[in-house]
Amino acid sequence: MQKSPSYTGLFIALLVLGSWAASTILLMQWQVDYKNPLLYLFILLQMHLYTGLFITAHDAMHGTVAPNNNLNKAIGFISTFLYASFWYPKLYTKHHQHHNHVHTDADPDYHNGAFFKWYVRFIRNYLSVWQIVIMAIIFNVLKIWIPQPNLVLFWVVPSLLSTLQLFYFGTYLPHKGEHDNKHQSRSLKRNHFLAFFSCYFFGYHYEHHDAPWVPWWKLWTVKK
Repeated sequence: MQKSPSYTGLFIALLVLGSWAASTILLMQWQVDYKNPLLYLFILLQMHLYTGLFITAHDAMHGTVAPNNNLNKAIGFISTFLYASFWYPKLYTKHHQHHNHVHTDADPDYHNGAFFKWYVRFIRNYLSVWQIVIMAIIFNVLKIWIPQPNLVLFWVVPSLLSTLQLFYFGTYLPHKGEHDNKHQSRSLKRNHFLAFFSCYFFGYHYEHHDAPWVPWWKLWTVKK
C-alpha cells in the first residue's frame, strides 16, 4: 500500500545534499598529493556522494522526498543540476518511461546488448549538448579560483565514476538477461552493508519496481 512521504525524507535529502556540498568545498581547498592514499579515498567518497545526489533526485521523481509536491520538485531540480547540470523534467519523463515500459524497446534504460554498448546508449539517452556547454562554462569559471587538479579529481572524475556506479548496480545488473517476473528485474543478494555502499540499496531493484513509493533509505525493509 502506498503511503504519503514524511518530512524524514526531506531531512535525509538535505543531509545528502549538505554532505556533498561540505565535502566538495573542503576538497576544493585540499592540497593534492598523488602519493597520498587519502586522495583516492576522497575520490571514492565524492563518487558515493555524487551517486547520492542522483538517488535523491530519483526519489523526488517518485514523490518520496517530502509530502509537498513543490518541495519534491525543488529537491529534484537542485540535485540533478548539482550532479551534472541535468534537466530534471527530462529525467523525470524518461525515468517514468522506464517504469512503464521496462525491458522493452520503449524503455530508455534498456538495451539488449553488451555492457559497454548498453552504457554508451544509457549515457547518450540522458546527455545533451547544452548540458556539456553549461558544465564547461562552470568548470572554466571555477578554475579562476580553484586549482584545476582539485576540480578534475574531486568534481569531474567522481561524477563520471558515479555514472558507472549507477548504471552497473542500478540498471545493468538488475535488468540484464531474461526474467520470469512482472517487473522484468532482479535484486542482488541481500547484504544491507554492501547494498548501501554499492548504490544506496538500489541493488534491491525488484523491490523498487514493486514498491516505487518506498524511498531509498527504506528499501532494505521491503520484503524480498
